[in-house]
Amino acid sequence: MPVLVEQDPTTVEELLVAMPPGSHAVGTAERGLAWLDQHTDEYVLVLGSTVPLDMALGTAEQLRIQRPTVSVVLVRETFDTDVLTRAMQAGVRDVVVADEPKALTGAVERAHQLYQALRGPGGAKQVGRVVTVFSPKGGVGKTTSSVNLALALTDRGARKVCLVDLDLAFGDVAITMQLFPTHSIEQAVGAEDSIDLGMLEGLLTRAEDSLMVLAAPAHPDVRERVTPLLISRILRHLRDGFDYVVVDTSPSFDDATLTALDETDECVIIATLDVPTLKNVKVALETMDMLNIARGHRHLLLNRADEEVGISVDKVESILGMPVSAQVATAVDIAASTNAGTPIVSTKPGHAASVAFSQLAASVTGEPVAAPLVPAQQSEQQGRSRGLFRRGRN
Repeated sequence: MPVLVEQDPTTVEELLVAMPPGSHAVGTAERGLAWLDQHTDEYVLVLGSTVPLDMALGTAEQLRIQRPTVSVVLVRETFDTDVLTRAMQAGVRDVVVADEPKALTGAVERAHQLYQALRGPGGAKQVGRVVTVFSPKGGVGKTTSSVNLALALTDRGARKVCLVDLDLAFGDVAITMQLFPTHSIEQAVGAEDSIDLGMLEGLLTRAEDSLMVLAAPAHPDVRERVTPLLISRILRHLRDGFDYVVVDTSPSFDDATLTALDETDECVIIATLDVPTLKNVKVALETMDMLNIARGHRHLLLNRADEEVGISVDKVESILGMPVSAQVATAVDIAASTNAGTPIVSTKPGHAASVAFSQLAASVTGEPVAAPLVPAQQSEQQGRSRGLFRRGRN
């Protein structure tokens, strides 16, 4: 959907009326570029009249080189030949007057037609995003987090998501969701040159209406036959059929994990509040910096984030040099849901942990993040859950 950059609320309302339903508004050109970076299927950026001309032209110049399929439409109160000339040189597709909504509607329609033409006769091809979930330390709840994140990304069925288990030796995604796959990535071994989306769809196991799973092999020895080239091609083909491809990895920089990280658009890094894990995560982040992996697209999830252990969130952010995107506190409900094969995001969407996974999903997609539950609410909610489980055992 089109993106509008405009700060004035009244102007935003007026311009959005002239744009397609679902168009998104942000306040600054920088946020507009960030949104485009997160959403590769966008086709037009509308720069409102309050955006300074030099900044608007600089944004257009940047997109002209980096994202030629994205048209820039410039809205001005008035403009003259000099503005038109500079706009054309910067790569602006259309310049329209602010009080002519039909002109803006026409400009956006032309941008969509151009986008379809540039993407080929089939129109705008869907290109999904790869989200790799990684931690250098085992036992931090990576698979549970991957499953719940994938479910949160489906947005109650509004998006198609595929969850890929790339812990090729000891993958637990299937058993965590109590799935019994008849096929796994093992059946793709040797098909590097012939694999396509249709073949992959035959290897997937349905977990929910909008969530499919590509399971890990049943036996550890298969991992030696799953080549980096095969993994790369699997992820690229899955992009064509799904909005998001979530990849659960092994807790090491093995070939499979490095290949997934090379293909990733967003990387979720999981840490817990203990010194050994934080040390390992710090080293992993430094390694990712050296390899230029997912710079600017990393999301930190704190799992089992109980401050009683003596390490605060502020301290974690200081140690790792990145903000915490979401934090999940220890809760009996999470373990119980995992043991039952019913992820907590599905069974208890109002639970504090489910809210945290939804916040993480919003961070990954670049959408507005819902306000988190305050600690008192979390404690009250989790207290009720623990009470229920106590009564269930009596």
